[in-house]
Amino acid sequence: MLKSIIGKKVGMTQVFDVKGNLVPVTVVEAGPCIVTDVRTVEKNGYSAVQLGFGEIKEKSLNKPQAGLFKKNNLSYKRTLKEFRVSETAEFSVGQEIRADVFKAGDYVDIFALTKGKGYAGVIKRHNFGMQPVSHGQSDRTRSRGSSGAQGPQKVLKGLRMSGHMGNEYVTVQKLLVVNVDAEKNILLIKGSVPSVNRGTLFISNTLKKVPKIPVASAAVRKETKVRKK
Repeated sequence: MLKSIIGKKVGMTQVFDVKGNLVPVTVVEAGPCIVTDVRTVEKNGYSAVQLGFGEIKEKSLNKPQAGLFKKNNLSYKRTLKEFRVSETAEFSVGQEIRADVFKAGDYVDIFALTKGKGYAGVIKRHNFGMQPVSHGQSDRTRSRGSSGAQGPQKVLKGLRMSGHMGNEYVTVQKLLVVNVDAEKNILLIKGSVPSVNRGTLFISNTLKKVPKIPVASAAVRKETKVRKK
């Protein structure tokens, strides 16, 4: 079974778990995706499934891209992404993948483009500490300090300096799926995820070890216990 999907970040909200604790969650529109191609070991040298997500008009695609969808008689999709699988026998072109591939208590890894924050100094970009501000005003309060020793007489490669912050692809691992709405293709994922609102997310089953005891769903409690005095 494919435990991966393409989604879109909607925004953040909060829900109550079964113990009454407030849990911040990110709302993700996960799918529906369609299988646009199947890669096999015999033909391509590896096993993978290509998914398509998001509607787009034909005029926004070039001829090779549009030809892929016309060849398989599929609707045009904005985003295509391959996900590796061990077996491809259960997949076929045109098959629909929905949010119910995940369930509450699963852990996922999310790969996405982070929000661009423009040019930033070392304090904001690399969490540097500020220089002393005592004994009068100084224009070096937020400076990075020395760029290197006197010996090499050059700036060494890899030195953390000011520059463009964000707007890069990152993977956030081991995020908890709090709840799944299969009808609306909605995932509630605990905490924040990379990307701006309406940004594209690539969601896969986590590669890290997860707790043996599954975490309960974050649905609001239907029964309320009255504490005896």
